[in-house]
Amino acid sequence: MNALGTLVAADPIQPAYSTPVLLVIALLAVLALLFLIMKVKLHAFVSLVLVSLLTALATKIPLDALMKTLLEGFGSTLANVALLVGLGAMIGRLLESTGGAQTLADTLVARFGEKRAPLALGIASLLFGFPIFFDAGLVVMLPIIFTVARRFGGSVLTYALPAAGAFAVMHAFVPPHPGPVAAGELLGADMGTIVLVGLLIGIPTWYLGSYLFGLWSGRRVDVPVPAILGEVRDLPPEERPGFGHVLALLLLPLVLIFLNTGLGTLATGGVVEKGATWVEGLRLLGQTPVALLITLLVAILTLSGPRLGLAEIEKLCNDALGPVCAVILITGAGGMFGGVLRAGGIGEALAGSLQASGMPVIVAAFLISSALRVAQGSATVALTTAAGLMAPTVAATPGLTGIDLACIVIAIASGATVLSHVNDSGFWLVGRFLGMDVKTTLLTWTVMETLLGVIGFVLAVLVSLVL
Repeated sequence: MNALGTLVAADPIQPAYSTPVLLVIALLAVLALLFLIMKVKLHAFVSLVLVSLLTALATKIPLDALMKTLLEGFGSTLANVALLVGLGAMIGRLLESTGGAQTLADTLVARFGEKRAPLALGIASLLFGFPIFFDAGLVVMLPIIFTVARRFGGSVLTYALPAAGAFAVMHAFVPPHPGPVAAGELLGADMGTIVLVGLLIGIPTWYLGSYLFGLWSGRRVDVPVPAILGEVRDLPPEERPGFGHVLALLLLPLVLIFLNTGLGTLATGGVVEKGATWVEGLRLLGQTPVALLITLLVAILTLSGPRLGLAEIEKLCNDALGPVCAVILITGAGGMFGGVLRAGGIGEALAGSLQASGMPVIVAAFLISSALRVAQGSATVALTTAAGLMAPTVAATPGLTGIDLACIVIAIASGATVLSHVNDSGFWLVGRFLGMDVKTTLLTWTVMETLLGVIGFVLAVLVSLVL
């Protein structure tokens, strides 16, 4: 039996309010947010905070818990984003200002050719995205993306969307990212199988839904290269760091994060002593904020010299933080909005209704995850919550193979990818870094994320049927 077997109904979730009421509240909240930002021109940060507060009141979150709910959603998002964006912006500014991004861009274009520059950026992002989280990887790659876009002209979307889509696919589909790892553990799927199936499905999904769509979108939507990371001087080759130097700086966080992941796997398998001081110490070096901090320090030490002293580097790092502060605050406010929707029970109400519908397992997994994604924004939360809701049903479904379980995980990941909109912190991160307004972000980033999710789901169904 494959993953299309009929869904076995599990105990339904009882939301605090009826599903229709919660859906109306969520719809009105999103419409109010769009109206304030697009029509009233109220700043996105202020709009998100205001609508989050009003939504919390509308869903009758207890007044004594209201501020805690708002601050937890805001703070938990900033805890993940602020350090990564801040450190990544400093690394990006150093690479741009010293000509490192220009060196890497020139080398990639020389190897792939001018017409395949977006493909080169996408493939590089797929490789970097294997262990690095979406937001950290995107921030580190942005200076290279902007440099290539400045060199060849045209819309920055032509170069940015293939790279951003690559990070999004790897983050959702492939361990060691937390979403697929948690979903795999909850459903009892083998991690090695998830990696293989995730790559088998993820690569063509990226090519069709991100690379080709990025080329199409870039021809139709002209978005100039933003100056958020600063303008770059065209330095002569002899004044730039070499390709090996730049590549080493980009690979350093990847290697450190791999160290963390590898030691964690060995400790779980009993190869090394779990909890040993030396194991945990080395794993600490591979935590993403620590890995980026080490990379920044190495970049400062190796890129400084007679032309660029430590005082100039300190100014570059300081200048890098100003433009991204708005990105960080808006991203945190997006997390606040998503947190309020979660606390109000909207996602659980939608998931409970779908879970009791009696549809095929893999279809229900995709739709439940999609409902959670639309309702509260976070892809990781949608992934893990949907997997938890589906776990009893999957366990009660006879005849599912290891491939079927992996395909269900990918179906859940696909649902957690679709319809990124105003309650998703990633929506604001991408939109603000690329200098897009809300309408343009909806027409490009949201459409691309939906394509990735739908294509990934269709391929997961096909793999479940064939293998």
